[in-house]
Amino acid sequence: MKGRDEKLVTFDQVSAGGVAFRKISERVEVALILTNPERRWQLPKGMVDPGETEQQAALREVREEAGIETEPLGKIDQTEYWFTAERDGVRGRIHKRVHWFLMQYTSGDVTDHDHEVTEARWVDVDEALIMLVFKNEREIVEKAVRMVGRLDS
Repeated sequence: MKGRDEKLVTFDQVSAGGVAFRKISERVEVALILTNPERRWQLPKGMVDPGETEQQAALREVREEAGIETEPLGKIDQTEYWFTAERDGVRGRIHKRVHWFLMQYTSGDVTDHDHEVTEARWVDVDEALIMLVFKNEREIVEKAVRMVGRLDS
């Protein structure tokens, strides 16, 4: 058993994800996923695989978790945070960096998500900002909406 003053191992983790959007008339909708087993609404994201760029990983994760194909329109931002978890039997601190990309919907159906996701759905931006559990993801969506607004200019 670790004592309180014993240092935890630190692991770095790099992920990528996307704010996938579509426009219905003047409304902007984004794709959200309900994670399993936590049952929390969040943006699709996941680990960057070896040999993959952050953008490639983000496109893959959106396709796998939200079931849709998208076109990348640019990087939104990067978030980082810390949490404690077990990795390979070792409890440690995880320093996670997530690269976020703006992605325009091109095809596919949100019901075609993978087994890691309980549900994926299109949600109006205002509703998404209420549903998203993590503050940093709400901020990413707000930045994405500003980027979409500039596309129309």
